[in-house]
Amino acid sequence: MAELREITEWERISAHSHIYGLGLDENGKAKRKADGLVGQVKAREAAGIVVEMIKSGKFAGNAILLAGPPGSGKTALATAIARELGEDVPFVPIAGSEIYSAEVKKTEFLTQALRKAIGVRIREIRKIYEGKVEEIDIEWTQHPYNPYQRIPAGATVKLVTTDENKKLKMDSSFAMQLVQQGISAGDVIQIDIERQRLSKIGTTKKNEYDLSTAHIVEIPEGSIIKEKEFVYTPTLHDLDVVNSRSGVDFFSLFFGSGERKEIDESVRREVDRQVKKWIEDGMAELIPGVLFIDEASMLDIEVFAFLNRAMEQELSPIIIFATNRGITRIRGTDIKSPHGMPLDLLDRLLVITTHKYPADEIRDIILIRAQKEGINIGDEALSKLVEIGEERSLRYAIQLLVPAWRLARRRKSETIEREDVEKAFELFVDVKRSVEYLREMEKEMMVD
Repeated sequence: MAELREITEWERISAHSHIYGLGLDENGKAKRKADGLVGQVKAREAAGIVVEMIKSGKFAGNAILLAGPPGSGKTALATAIARELGEDVPFVPIAGSEIYSAEVKKTEFLTQALRKAIGVRIREIRKIYEGKVEEIDIEWTQHPYNPYQRIPAGATVKLVTTDENKKLKMDSSFAMQLVQQGISAGDVIQIDIERQRLSKIGTTKKNEYDLSTAHIVEIPEGSIIKEKEFVYTPTLHDLDVVNSRSGVDFFSLFFGSGERKEIDESVRREVDRQVKKWIEDGMAELIPGVLFIDEASMLDIEVFAFLNRAMEQELSPIIIFATNRGITRIRGTDIKSPHGMPLDLLDRLLVITTHKYPADEIRDIILIRAQKEGINIGDEALSKLVEIGEERSLRYAIQLLVPAWRLARRRKSETIEREDVEKAFELFVDVKRSVEYLREMEKEMMVD
């Protein structure tokens, strides 16, 4: 028998995947370090009050502005607000400059972004088979195109619950799912006939390991055939795409690439009508999410006017702007204004400020990121990264973590040492050093 090679799953760790909430106690006071956040106590407490206002329905027609220097946690704070609102609350981050690089009109881009930030929790009752696998017998046949390979042709599975047992004969598609998921006797499975989907819930088999990824469950009770509620949370934009041939191609729907196309307003009206009917029938409920717009000073006067109107709509997500600009010109005008935003819009915003992190907080943030990345870091290396974070920027210090770890692995070491950080610092320059370098090059290229 040929040796089977283990395939490990590739996991992408995003910049804010370690954030689970605002890290507040029961009185709304911010803990110094909690839920993946460090410091920014006043900003987190202010955000906590905003979350309470949103949950109590007292935030309609308003929005939030996060103002602070680069690398001061504005995106992290917006992510934490979304986490506090609920697990399935949509969080849509965009940059102000994205609007101008899209293939569609500005208003279409913003409409799609707004509808991506509004979820629809749909509840559906369907019949399923559920039970513990008592016996399993898979029938194999020769692959039609490869004589050296066998594929499942069918299967017979005996399911049991605490009250009954039943033998089920399955075709090749279900048999393939049994093989792909490694289903064996003792596992608890769920079979959705309508969707033609089989899933493993867990296993009843105890093991001797102290640590195991196996999810131990009890044997299901009652009948094997039962009705069960399924909950899905697509966004309004997802429903628009499904109902529009001119929306997004198949590849883009699943992988996020492909050309962005305009969706006809008649499609959106039909989707809104259908969602309204689901809500009236008790099958669904709306979940306003968070639209986070970074680089807010990049927006122009037309975009601000559109968003100002959108905030007044009955169906609108929570809009959070973020900026690191002070007094600057509003794009599309000759008017200078705080944060480059119109005053009538600023009057409707709750402004939360963030500050630069001190050394002790930079240390904690780097340690949290290192733990999330699965990286061991020595004390001297950590001190060097904190120093870089103070002198250069926190983002730059965090970006050096993985390159330094790769350099440590080259030394056959599992721990980042100071020499690895210094080498990474030498190989990957920060913005200040890159500007200084290019200025020197410009002087050499000057011709009298």
